Amino acid sequence: MTEEKLWNANFIKVCISNFLIKFSFTLIVPLLPLYLSETFGASKDTIGLVLAGYTVMAILVRPFSGYIVDSFPRKTVMIICNFVFFSLFAGYLFASSLTLFAIVRTLHGAPFGAVTVANSTMAIDVVPASRRGEAISYYGLSNNVATALGPVLAIVVLKACGGNFNSLFLLSLLISLCSLVLDSTIKADKKILPPVNKVLSLDRFFLLKGFRQAINICAFAFSYGIISTYVAIYCKEELGISGGTGAFFLLFAVGLMISRITGARTLKRNLVSRNAAIGILVSLAGYLLFAAVHKNFAFYAAAFIIGLGNGHMYPAFQTMFVNLAEHNQRGTANSSMLTSWDAGTGLGVLVGGMLSEFMGYHAAFYFAFGINLLGTLFFYCCTRSHFEKNKLR
Repeated sequence: MTEEKLWNANFIKVCISNFLIKFSFTLIVPLLPLYLSETFGASKDTIGLVLAGYTVMAILVRPFSGYIVDSFPRKTVMIICNFVFFSLFAGYLFASSLTLFAIVRTLHGAPFGAVTVANSTMAIDVVPASRRGEAISYYGLSNNVATALGPVLAIVVLKACGGNFNSLFLLSLLISLCSLVLDSTIKADKKILPPVNKVLSLDRFFLLKGFRQAINICAFAFSYGIISTYVAIYCKEELGISGGTGAFFLLFAVGLMISRITGARTLKRNLVSRNAAIGILVSLAGYLLFAAVHKNFAFYAAAFIIGLGNGHMYPAFQTMFVNLAEHNQRGTANSSMLTSWDAGTGLGVLVGGMLSEFMGYHAAFYFAFGINLLGTLFFYCCTRSHFEKNKLR
């Protein structure tokens, strides 16, 4: 029997477009605190407040994005969302005050939240159902590559342009324009839209069948939120490593890339639960190493191990969400996954900050491990069996 083709022209375009969207985003994110401090003299708490608006807006928009993607032609929704995402980059160039910048930044979270749902749903639409899990893994790889390369290029560009942040904003604007143009060339099949229900149910905005998966993702994202946010301060103040943050996230990204490539083979055989189980246990070991061993080698090794685990786990859980959903709920499935991750990360940042302030970083990192352990137990006791009983594909 001939294997159905995965790397068709449309899937390649969607992956490249997603890379460009994520790249334009990560190009400016790491340096925004520096920009706000140098340009507007913003304090640390003000910087946190300004940047938090983006994430909050993305979380608020994503459930509605899933409903819109499922209810209207997906390519049209994708292009409109991408156009708004592209347009708002120009706002950074003209924001002459901290208030204006905060408004633009917060508004920018809405199209980002929407376009990520639309693009990921389109990626699922243009691949054969038999290779969907594998496709999700490779699609996510474009995120990882962008996340790894974005901060590096940002520093190079900023240095080459004499510290002119507008050069970064302009470059992000141009990169997002390329993504918009590429999306417009995708040839999507016309889907039969579901009949319009007079009464909207909660299941149109959040995939209720994926509630167990959502609990798991929140728990794992919570742990990541604590580690990723406070790793820079921890490695400087506790370990005395200068410039260790970049190496930490680079090793994390390398782990993600390796496991996504190797994990795609398992997903190709439709062993979704197995992939998730492996990723969860590997990540758990990484968090324990990070929390328990306060040495330089453990710091870097934990980054790589957590990356390996997340690279197996994340695409497997996304495949679970999609395989629990009807065709006309794919957008809702994707938005549910992304919303759960964002919510967990946000809670991790909040709780981790309070624990670090009153009990120290070690308490926060052990708490991250504890929540991860609870998520692991919940997966093996509840989530895994529920998925195997209720999956549609």
